[in-house]
Amino acid sequence: MILWCRLSLYRRLVDCSLQALMTSTLLSRFPNVALNTPTICKFANGLTVIAEQVPVEAVNLSLWFNVGSAIEADAMVGTAHFLEHMIFKGSDRLKLGEFERRIEARGAVTNAATSQDYTQFYLTCAPQDFAALTPLQLDVVLNPQIAEAAFQRERQVVLEEIRRSDDNPQRRNYQRAIELAFAELPYRRPVLGSTEIVSGLQPQQMRDFHRTWYRPESLTAVAVGNLPVEELVATVANSFAQVSDDDLAIACPLPPRSFPAPELGFGEIVRRDYRDRSLQQARLSLLWRVPGLAQLQETYALDVLASILGQGRTGRLVRQLREEQGLVSRVGAGNLSYRLQGLFQVGAQLAEEHLETVETAIVEQIRRLQDELVSEGEMERIRKQVANRFVFGSERPSDRANLYGYFQALVGDVDPAIAYPEAVRSLSREDLQAAAQKYLNSEAFGAVIVRPG
Repeated sequence: MILWCRLSLYRRLVDCSLQALMTSTLLSRFPNVALNTPTICKFANGLTVIAEQVPVEAVNLSLWFNVGSAIEADAMVGTAHFLEHMIFKGSDRLKLGEFERRIEARGAVTNAATSQDYTQFYLTCAPQDFAALTPLQLDVVLNPQIAEAAFQRERQVVLEEIRRSDDNPQRRNYQRAIELAFAELPYRRPVLGSTEIVSGLQPQQMRDFHRTWYRPESLTAVAVGNLPVEELVATVANSFAQVSDDDLAIACPLPPRSFPAPELGFGEIVRRDYRDRSLQQARLSLLWRVPGLAQLQETYALDVLASILGQGRTGRLVRQLREEQGLVSRVGAGNLSYRLQGLFQVGAQLAEEHLETVETAIVEQIRRLQDELVSEGEMERIRKQVANRFVFGSERPSDRANLYGYFQALVGDVDPAIAYPEAVRSLSREDLQAAAQKYLNSEAFGAVIVRPG
């Protein structure tokens, strides 16, 4: 999880019905909405719309679908990402290439991303173009044509992306790490899928996947920019009504999701050792299974511990191993929070002969966090980082839309996003020590070593 913190915002939750699709009705439901107030409107069909007016001459529409690679069957891994590509290949209303042409004609930009837990589509445009472009974005997302010829052409693009990923040392190392970290959970599988599976996917399989999962109740639409909140919500709601098929939504309710239970922490040190001819230096990753977004309160202290260990030049491991001892060219730590589980990781790039020394030093720093309270100076540094990073990372409409959409889609609420810095500030040194003792076992973890040659 990124260290986010709160601006001076407050949230207003508005209950909307399907009858509130008309602008005039929406205007009556949003009296005197202040700037910088994220407003949430939940419709009876399951659609959630979040809106905020900010004094920046742009509007970002961010569509967050609660659909990622984790819900795929093993035989269809890569479908969610492939579908992200096909979304932009047109609908019955918008022929191939027309969507991009009309977006670019107004100087707007659009793109998308697929992860294990979500798929996001976004559009940034001038405020005066928002009403014209929003129906186009929603149409291609909700009604992709997935034509045979376009499917076969785009398959080659996706296969090339898989090949490039396989050729990327950093991505290979990441894949090795998550395969060790998750023995059962679907996070261990590559989001892009495999060449074998993607080569065999058929258009009808993708149409069925889209029909099954791209339902209103899976969607959080976030609109942030320099338009009144009531206008942002009305534009999204009316556009959705224009292009969606309510009868289909009723006939195809969202199926239940079933995942394995979170995995227990390592019971011992489990090592994986590889050789990689493309590397000039070795890679070392130490891994701990920790709580994810399903246990959000447990993640805050782990975020802070990762920052203390390996973020910035003053991080303990950075200062010791790179600045003072010169044993590594890179070192860092992070707490990655998926929906079902998290992964605490310390990684280093170094000469092969220093592998044992650096691993010992990392484990000693973990033990230090368990045995000693962190200093007040370190706590104050983290508090300042939290405040500054949120200010710097919340200036653009897209930044705020990402913040709200991520938390609403994955946690079901934007309050934790807004309250995050306060949660971090409320942590005591004893809280950090307790988290290190509970989750970062210095005698049981995963270790991935990749040697050059």
